[in-house]
Amino acid sequence: MMIRQPQNESRRIMIANRGEIASRVAKACRELGHTPIGLWTDNEPEATHLQFCDEWVHLEGASNAETYLNPEKILKIAKENNVHAIHPGYGFLSENADFARTLEANGITFIGPNTEAIRVMGDKAISKRLANEAGVPTVPGTDTAVPTVEEAVRISNDIGYPVLLKAVAGGGGRGMRACESEADVRANFEAVGRESLAAFNNGDLLVEKLILNPRHVEVQILADKKGNIFHFFERECSVQRRHQKIIEEAPSPFIGNDEAVRQDLCETAVKLAKAVDYDSAGTVEFIMAEDKSFYFLEMNTRIQVEHPITEEITGMDLIVCMIQSALGDELGIPSQEFITRTGHAIECRICAEDPITMLPAPGLVTGFETNFPQGTRFDHCMYKGLEVTPDFDPMVGKLVCKGIVRDVALRKMRAALDGLFIEGLKTNKPLLKEILKEEKFCEGDYSTSYIKEIAPQDKVDTSFNHHRFYTVLAGVEARRMGI
Repeated sequence: MMIRQPQNESRRIMIANRGEIASRVAKACRELGHTPIGLWTDNEPEATHLQFCDEWVHLEGASNAETYLNPEKILKIAKENNVHAIHPGYGFLSENADFARTLEANGITFIGPNTEAIRVMGDKAISKRLANEAGVPTVPGTDTAVPTVEEAVRISNDIGYPVLLKAVAGGGGRGMRACESEADVRANFEAVGRESLAAFNNGDLLVEKLILNPRHVEVQILADKKGNIFHFFERECSVQRRHQKIIEEAPSPFIGNDEAVRQDLCETAVKLAKAVDYDSAGTVEFIMAEDKSFYFLEMNTRIQVEHPITEEITGMDLIVCMIQSALGDELGIPSQEFITRTGHAIECRICAEDPITMLPAPGLVTGFETNFPQGTRFDHCMYKGLEVTPDFDPMVGKLVCKGIVRDVALRKMRAALDGLFIEGLKTNKPLLKEILKEEKFCEGDYSTSYIKEIAPQDKVDTSFNHHRFYTVLAGVEARRMGI
């Protein structure tokens, strides 16, 4: 679908990340004729992404603070290895405006948006004010930090309960607390502030009206350095635990065939991106009420975990486009109308965590095999012998299935989960399987309260089917031997 334009000379691109996203970026670099440079650390000397890189560089250290969260060390390595550009992936330094600014000052391209866009959209108070000025609907509440608990109580009483205390600099579901009454606000204000200070080095809070039974719907956008901004339709991300996504879909089953709402939502996302002079891949997130009215939530100024489902329904390679944009190359997209969608895609995050408590469960992978149906994509960092440690996010892979319609995608995902065998490591696969067959989810009738209200975790079967695993393993070995 995409028109490839002639590229500039080969560039040396360092990937300041790990796991499946580092592998994904490395593949995109190779496709474009660039040299991907991977990093390995003391606690991950045989990281899986290195096999897709042309060069490996040691990032000394065993903790995130010493390695992927150390901008000075990463800059030093980049300069020593004549790096032209750095792709941060997601997490770590991907939304760190100071890091991007430092790279720019040293003549190294940050593969992401301009530093001002990162700064503005990384602050929930500033981004909310910008959205209001741009005519983008926002949730009733404050767009500046609330200084005291008394002020928080006054505002909450004015807008009505329930309300949400939310960190100005928050993300990933942290620094958020729902309050049903004035007593809740008083009890939680200082605690949320402390949590926010610890997580983001910023304890400032906003107070917002809590939308009941909301849907979490987001729009993928992409912009170049020439002022062109495009949207790639929406994704539904409402199945969450602790405000963190588990399952994502594209397009949104809640919006369904309501093309007027879809167009309004996507055009609103583009309007906000234009207001901040955006120039890379990014995602504008909204919460959608039961009547399909929607409100700006935040903008993630990076590529997101769930970007593959957008790629599956549009046929576009968002990582390739992101690199092209940063290097000033042509995207080859003549107009918004050029971007079309077909079918339905679902992504399940495969995490090393207890499927009932949904808490991280580090461990050693003693067996790993796959037997997937057609239309399956698995972006992962798995292999037999992998030790999943508490040092990193527990997500070890993203299972993606596409079908011509949602029911087909669901059927394929159920088969794909049945064909994913991970031995020795506790994962959330049993929970995902339970959700994929649950009536409300199958009907597309769910909100961000799904896990709390439906509680699929209470029905999880954690028994491991050893017979099925070794049957598949025997089949794999037979094929390798040509039997």
